[in-house]
Amino acid sequence: MIDPVFQSDNYQLARKLLDASVVRQEAIASNIANADTPGYRRLDLAPDFATQLRTRLEAGNFAAADSLKPSIVEDPAARSIRPDGNSVEMETELLAMNRNSVEYDFLTEIVSRNIKQMKIAINGSGTM
Repeated sequence: MIDPVFQSDNYQLARKLLDASVVRQEAIASNIANADTPGYRRLDLAPDFATQLRTRLEAGNFAAADSLKPSIVEDPAARSIRPDGNSVEMETELLAMNRNSVEYDFLTEIVSRNIKQMKIAINGSGTM
């Protein structure tokens, strides 16, 4: 009875994207912490995560997405703009952090609504 709520595509997609958001926040935090470290290379969420997730969704094979795990990799597009080889731009990181925070808030709202719907179904009323 509860499984269909947690197996819905929207819930599963939000859960996977929340996982990615947490990993991206770890990368951003590491980048900000190492903004003055000589030779440090900017980290980000592996770009193949979004590609693989999209491919599985389009193929209708969302069950296989459960094994998909986001990971942190060195950002190949980041250019070193400083003489010490560090590729972190603080403005870029702060913008990425704000965007990630908004996405996280949106995704948690989706998950919360699914849980609230289940609670309403269990309680049998519209009151929480």
